[in-house]
Amino acid sequence: MYAVVLLVCCSWVALLYPSVQAYENLALHKTAWQSSTFEFYRADRAVDGLYTDLRERGGQCTVSLWAKRTAAWLVDLGGVKNIHHVFLQYVTDNRVWDEYNFNTRFFLGFSVYISNTTNKGDGVLCFRDTNYTPATIPNPVNISCPYHGRYVIYYNNRTHLPYPEGYSDFAYTVLCEVEVYGCPTPGRYGENCSLLCPENCNCGVIDKTCVECVPGYRGHLCYEECAGLTYGLKCNQKCGKCSGGVQCDHVTGICPNGCDAGMYGDRCDLACGCYTYGVECKQSCGNCSNGEPCHHVDGSCPSGCNSGAYGVMCKESCGNCSNGDTCNDVDGSCPYGCDVGVYGKTCDEACQSGRYGFSCAKACGQNCQGCNRFNGVCEFGCHPGWTGTFCEKRNP
Repeated sequence: MYAVVLLVCCSWVALLYPSVQAYENLALHKTAWQSSTFEFYRADRAVDGLYTDLRERGGQCTVSLWAKRTAAWLVDLGGVKNIHHVFLQYVTDNRVWDEYNFNTRFFLGFSVYISNTTNKGDGVLCFRDTNYTPATIPNPVNISCPYHGRYVIYYNNRTHLPYPEGYSDFAYTVLCEVEVYGCPTPGRYGENCSLLCPENCNCGVIDKTCVECVPGYRGHLCYEECAGLTYGLKCNQKCGKCSGGVQCDHVTGICPNGCDAGMYGDRCDLACGCYTYGVECKQSCGNCSNGEPCHHVDGSCPSGCNSGAYGVMCKESCGNCSNGDTCNDVDGSCPYGCDVGVYGKTCDEACQSGRYGFSCAKACGQNCQGCNRFNGVCEFGCHPGWTGTFCEKRNP
């Protein structure tokens, strides 16, 4: 049996375990980080397994910079782990730890968080010191943290005056060792981590109560698959635009039958890019104004077409407007008629026989056997008895 002492600080409880060895130290030699570092006293010194020399600069402790208002240190456990408790060894300078030890003032007011991100605000608060004094703060200390998480974060601040009696003026971290005990394999619990949690459940490290469901499941007993176009941890991720609006895979979010038009990727959560649109992003955009991309679903151009193109998708060609004018980008019509030699709504038809000029508005000479559609010259000859460029003269 363990000797357990309850230290109550408001509603937070720290459990002190003088000798707990049943769980594995998940933090040993893992990647660590701190908000500031003094010289070479790096964050990883607090997870190197060494703390026989508890001097500030004895080489086995991490040391932050002086005169900071906040100080943070964290360890990445390498994945979400089932945590039982956290052991903290603060610097003592190898002196008796009591109210006369200079280092107590820096340890006072500390907090410990468990989070799935490097942001403590995304996690849960295991413990916050609101009641210790230089005479009562323990060192080392084991803090009960029966949660799942990837990052264990130590935090202290000196941002809100006035400070309680005995507190340092600045936040200063000198951690000699941080050990995080728990089960290395998800889905297990018990003192030696040999018992299996219920199916689809990440249970508490002490008993099999479901703390949270594994990704893809929900409900009190974690029997229900994610539905309602959701997936993943706590079913709090939204499915992408799966083809036909069907439910994505409840665990991975992958769409079983491909994507709706305009989307791509395994989860159909990426819009078509690179001037493509439609199903599987296989269609190319038209000549949208200023080189802008078209709408990823239907290919429409939101700001009109470049000169020489028209239509909803700017894929139709127009031109030959009089005086080089730009055609209407909706229907391709020319606002002031057509250039010489062409006619029609979009000025893309050659003059019919017997017509020439702007919008084919002029008739060829009546004695002409076929005139040039641009200038009206009778290039195929005149009817008998007539001569001249336009067959306008009688033969003598």
